[in-house]
Amino acid sequence: MEGNKYPLFIKEDINGFFALFQNNLANFVVITITMLGFGYPPSIVFGLVVPGAAISVLLGNLYYAHMAKKLAEKENRIDVTALSYGISTPVMFVYLFSVAKPALDYTQNPELAIKVAAATCFIGGAVEALGSVIGPWLKRNLPRASMLGALCGVAFSVIAGQMFFHTFESPAIGMFVLTIVLVGLIAQRKMPFSMPASLFAIIIGTILAYVVKEASIADITAGLDNVGVYLPKLNFGFIEGFKILFGPMRGLLAAIIPISVYNFIETMNNVEAMAAAGDSYDVREAQLADGIGTMVGTFFGGVFPTTVYLASVSSKWMRAGRGYSILNGIVFLIASTFGIIAAMSAIIPLQVVAPILVFVGISMITQAFTSVAEKHYPAVILAMLPYLANYLSTKFAQGAPETLNAVSPAIVPLGEGSMFTGIILGAILAFILDDEYTKAAITSFAGAILSALGFMHSPRLALFYRPQFVLAYVVVAVTLVILKYIYKKTPEEETAERREIIVD
Repeated sequence: MEGNKYPLFIKEDINGFFALFQNNLANFVVITITMLGFGYPPSIVFGLVVPGAAISVLLGNLYYAHMAKKLAEKENRIDVTALSYGISTPVMFVYLFSVAKPALDYTQNPELAIKVAAATCFIGGAVEALGSVIGPWLKRNLPRASMLGALCGVAFSVIAGQMFFHTFESPAIGMFVLTIVLVGLIAQRKMPFSMPASLFAIIIGTILAYVVKEASIADITAGLDNVGVYLPKLNFGFIEGFKILFGPMRGLLAAIIPISVYNFIETMNNVEAMAAAGDSYDVREAQLADGIGTMVGTFFGGVFPTTVYLASVSSKWMRAGRGYSILNGIVFLIASTFGIIAAMSAIIPLQVVAPILVFVGISMITQAFTSVAEKHYPAVILAMLPYLANYLSTKFAQGAPETLNAVSPAIVPLGEGSMFTGIILGAILAFILDDEYTKAAITSFAGAILSALGFMHSPRLALFYRPQFVLAYVVVAVTLVILKYIYKKTPEEETAERREIIVD
């Protein structure tokens, strides 16, 4: 580092902190509102769930700051950005509606239900940790376009798309904050008094919301009512939860295992995205850290698995270092301990938070297209599409199934296991574009196996739930093998191609 030490904190970490903190805060707004709506009492939500997650967030952020320091020293650089860490948004929704709610409906006892949820979270963390065994192999053998494209599907639909809609629910506020985000974070222009753009946007946007009466003083009062002391405390309730989980509620395992596999793949994809941005972390170490962080959180009441965030790349864009990660972990623990998370989620309108998450989605999608070969752009786009189906089915499958089916009956099965589907389809096209038909055929056959087991195109783990998809992937695999021989190059063509590569 030419005599310069990798700094603990730099001014750019302030922007990175607010972006990551708002990302975590947005998730906890959803968690608290939803769980309270299910019937979980505040004593459990604010006394166990939030502090347990805060412990995971603290440990993970500190460890990723440590990993950033190791990478900076290894590569003799001071511009390394730590990986972002928190609760995965897609996984969060699965755990809310496929674990927390069914557990409460079955037990009719919040104290017992939360123990079942903690047990499922522990298993999720264990699967994440085990993913570190195959993570590096997958990273080496899957095309970057397929991994980043699958993530772009999440970034476009769930993050940028959904938050873009929320931004315009109050146009005056949302568009003002979005403009500050565009100018300060994308165009990289300084804000008044050299204030970090995200902080400036949050402060002025929140004030504006109350001035134009899009927010009420009653929101502040309601938020402050949640302020208190919620110290993290050891809780081994998940052990009792195992008895129910592996007994009358063993059906939950069918939802937990696939989404946990998804979670470690999401970590792998985000680590790959950071490698594309210039910081190459050890994917095995990151997946192991995620799994351990998740499991430790369950010892304090945590019920939601953690992962490397999409926000990692946006933090890199902000030129953040490792300080933002450390600050996020510490502030989040303090905020959860004193009920500030609950207060802030009530006081700061969603329209103020949403534009910052729009930026996170924009930066992720942009990074994908700037870090793959131009010929692989179609593979990125193809890998994005399944998550659009997931978004639509998540929003409308329960409330308006007839309308969704009228658009296309394929939306629901395409949305099930969409991360896997995106990776498989994107990889097939990337291999085709590289004239590697054998690899494309093997990938399609892998899609057939995943479909047969219920990881794709199925609402749960089940053998041949939708056999037509299994058959489809087999047909594609056979077709690709045939095409390999149709398009097989002669020795003269291969020699000419090698010469062309050498010249280039």
